[in-house]
Amino acid sequence: MKLRTLVLFFLMFSGLQLLAQKNIEPTPQDVIDAKKLREQFPKSDVAILKSSETISFDLNKNEAKVIVNTETKEQLMNINHRADIRKYEFYDTESEIKSFSLKYRNDKNANPAVIDEMYKDNDLFYNDARVKYANLSFPIQGYSYNYEVKKQYNDVKYFTSLYFNDEHPVIEKEFSITVPTWLNLELKEFNFEGNSIKKSQSVDPETKAVTYKYTMLNVPALFQDENAPGRSYLYPHVLVIAKSFKNKENQVTLFNSTADLYKWYSSLVGQMNDDNSFFKAKVNELTANAKTDEEKIKNIYYWVQDNIRYIAFEDGIAGFKPDDSQNVFNKRYGDCKGMGNLIKQMLTLAGFDARLTWIGTKHIAYDYTTPSLAVDNHMICTLFFKGKKYFLDGTEKFNSFGEYAERIQNKEVMIENGDKFLIEKVPSVNSEFNKEIFKASLKIVDGKLEGACSRIFAGESRAQLLYRISSLKSDKKDEILERYLTDSDKNIKVNNIKNSDLKNRDQKLTMDYDIAVNNRVSDFDNEMYVDLEYMNEYKNFELKDRKTDYEFDYKTNYESNVSLAIPAGYKVTKIPENLTINENNFSVNVQFVQSESQISYKKSFIFKNGVIKANEIEKWNSFVKDLQSNYNQHIVLSKI
Repeated sequence: MKLRTLVLFFLMFSGLQLLAQKNIEPTPQDVIDAKKLREQFPKSDVAILKSSETISFDLNKNEAKVIVNTETKEQLMNINHRADIRKYEFYDTESEIKSFSLKYRNDKNANPAVIDEMYKDNDLFYNDARVKYANLSFPIQGYSYNYEVKKQYNDVKYFTSLYFNDEHPVIEKEFSITVPTWLNLELKEFNFEGNSIKKSQSVDPETKAVTYKYTMLNVPALFQDENAPGRSYLYPHVLVIAKSFKNKENQVTLFNSTADLYKWYSSLVGQMNDDNSFFKAKVNELTANAKTDEEKIKNIYYWVQDNIRYIAFEDGIAGFKPDDSQNVFNKRYGDCKGMGNLIKQMLTLAGFDARLTWIGTKHIAYDYTTPSLAVDNHMICTLFFKGKKYFLDGTEKFNSFGEYAERIQNKEVMIENGDKFLIEKVPSVNSEFNKEIFKASLKIVDGKLEGACSRIFAGESRAQLLYRISSLKSDKKDEILERYLTDSDKNIKVNNIKNSDLKNRDQKLTMDYDIAVNNRVSDFDNEMYVDLEYMNEYKNFELKDRKTDYEFDYKTNYESNVSLAIPAGYKVTKIPENLTINENNFSVNVQFVQSESQISYKKSFIFKNGVIKANEIEKWNSFVKDLQSNYNQHIVLSKI
């Protein structure tokens, strides 16, 4: 009897398992749908069939803050043979996750291990971000999960944007935003052009609250391109700007205008307790022997660049409030806000007019006509000196006084000015300012190319190289410098390297050295084949499978001039063809010029605006193939 009972129990339990398994496995239609989606999105393993996000607002009357409640529901499906992903949600001191759940398609809890930990980012020394996540396994094509998360923002100021795109393609994305009558909210749309986005709004007859709905179909996954523009340039999204709200019969202003944004920033600055007595002696030391005011400014500015280590620090209000200058000075590290404030305080102590300045780098598409915390991500210091404004960025380690990094050029700044503010633009320079020049005078000696070389670096080409060198251990600098000059090619040897002061950012960086290059000269019968192309600039710079603009670190302007002495007893019978391309954002010229005694090989690569636009990539890739073909050609010398 007991055996029979056990057998029946086993059969029943097995049947329940099979039933449960059956209810979570994909249906035949799921498999068909997954295969179709795989054809539509061949590079994605998982698709989000539907994602709906509901946003509502509550009032914290005691703290006079607007609370944001968000609820997101998604159905995720494996469209490949197998997939493993991580589903995650970020939060911080200004937000909290109320619930986080994953269920099978039959709505039974999947109960994956949910991990909650501090978020680590290589670009951030410390931040208050936490991440809650679960690892999901999709064993077969068509397998699916239902995901739901509820999140609360404790202050509407920090709820800034709604993006349609996800790391996975989304078949249908919907936002529903319900705005109560006591809240004045603006929804500002960006990059909607060219996208099929439906909008609607409705009014609740009882509460008079307005609900705005946005729906977008077949939303592609986020691009994985390196050196791409910031996402605010690329993807359709909505900025959420809370302008004001009513609390206990009082109208509370948030960010109704740019002046309100500045007022809030100023209130944070007003909470600081700077004490310049901690660095007064250092300022005196830096200015004591300076012959001019400009020299005093440089000594202070460069001291901060050289001695204060940049870290990125985001922690609640500290993500917007500068650290007290004495703290940054004593610790010898700080984020952009702390470094900008230290520069300001040191210059002020030295008798100059220096002011804190907010700025959004070129990674951000907005300007200060939009009053939102999303508008800027950086802080510098503005110096008013002899009728001009100088923008001092302590995080740019080898920028000269009056020289600005590409990432802030032509960007708006908000400069503190008492109760008011000033809006200015950082000046922009052309590519000539960053010019890098390579020269080589070569001859053929015992089957090798030998001669003297020189390099000159200006602007950001100089600043970036100086930073790279300075970040190396002193006992490795010669080795790394040699590797840089040879491009790690074992056929190239350099010696007698002489360079300008590697700490002087006020002059061009120069390097002179001797070079010997093997395996570039071949003899066959009465002919000599010479390959002058041992630098191979941009040879492999093909932009494959790219959807977005390629942005360089700066506007690049590179010039190469290589001369080869024609050996006695030989004449030139063949030289490679010239190659030229000239587009809106880039131009390249490769040219061979022959005289009686030498061949000059000249190249120039100019990226006029520091970018190759997406609509130019096809032309660029086609040119790279021509460039590769050109690089493979030889100079042919025949015996006379």
